[in-house]
Amino acid sequence: MTNVRFPDAVTGAGRYAPSPSGDLHLGNLRTALLAWLFARASGRRFLMRVEDLDRVRPGAQARQLADLAAIGLDWDGPVIRQSERLPRYQAAIDRLTESGLVYECYCTRREIQQAATAPHGPMGAYPGTCRTLSKAERAEHHANGRPAALRLRAAVTEFEIVDELHGRYRGQVDDVVLRRGDGTPAYNLAVVVDDAAQGVDQVVRGDDLLSSTPRQAYLTTLLELPVPQYAHVPLVLNKDGIRLAKRDGAVTLADQLALGNTPEQVAAALACSLGYPPLSPVEVLAGFTPANLPNEPWILDENGLLQRSRCP
Repeated sequence: MTNVRFPDAVTGAGRYAPSPSGDLHLGNLRTALLAWLFARASGRRFLMRVEDLDRVRPGAQARQLADLAAIGLDWDGPVIRQSERLPRYQAAIDRLTESGLVYECYCTRREIQQAATAPHGPMGAYPGTCRTLSKAERAEHHANGRPAALRLRAAVTEFEIVDELHGRYRGQVDDVVLRRGDGTPAYNLAVVVDDAAQGVDQVVRGDDLLSSTPRQAYLTTLLELPVPQYAHVPLVLNKDGIRLAKRDGAVTLADQLALGNTPEQVAAALACSLGYPPLSPVEVLAGFTPANLPNEPWILDENGLLQRSRCP
């Protein structure tokens, strides 16, 4: 079996890992602040990782990092970029392949969506269409020019994690994509490999990702890597209760600056959304307690205006 080695971390670490597909909005900044607070309050390092395997928009990475620094966040060590770590992902795929846990999949996204049931998994999971293809059937797909993705041959349909805010959570596991048909490593594989390689033992992110976490934790165990501690935090929603998006008004830091607000005021408003007075991140950190965080999402007015007077 291929030996996939990951360096041991001197201390644990938390991280924030944006995709450079555009400017960060206030929901992204709030989650980054929470990841920073969780890490710093627990004595961990805080790392920055750019997930740039796809959806990269020129200039977005620099603006994202500048915005995070502007609201008062810092990080340890250099910024890591996934596009520079492709050999690590291939080593993990090789290890799973040698264990008989990988198969080629020729299904299109439309074909998967049209599948009504999953024979070996829960409703909504990948239906396993290509799990039992013969060598001749695979050769036919190759001859027809269909690109093959690589999928995990999962042995379970559910996996349980423990989340600091949600407690025990059991979610579905299916045959997740490990490498897309175009050769790009898939998100679920890359995030698992990167967290282990960087010594990340604390993952703080939006609770919209909670349902995908059992898949990642299960994959982590197959690679014989340590499963991180998880904390999935409430999102920022618009007035209609839908996850905040750039169409919801002045939702980026640049938008707020154009309205006359300062980065310090934006950071103070984010602190208020967490139940603190209008403080800087460093000031919030002095009294930060995860148990006191709001359980509900932060509802942001559609114009996105931030006012100190709204703070408690």
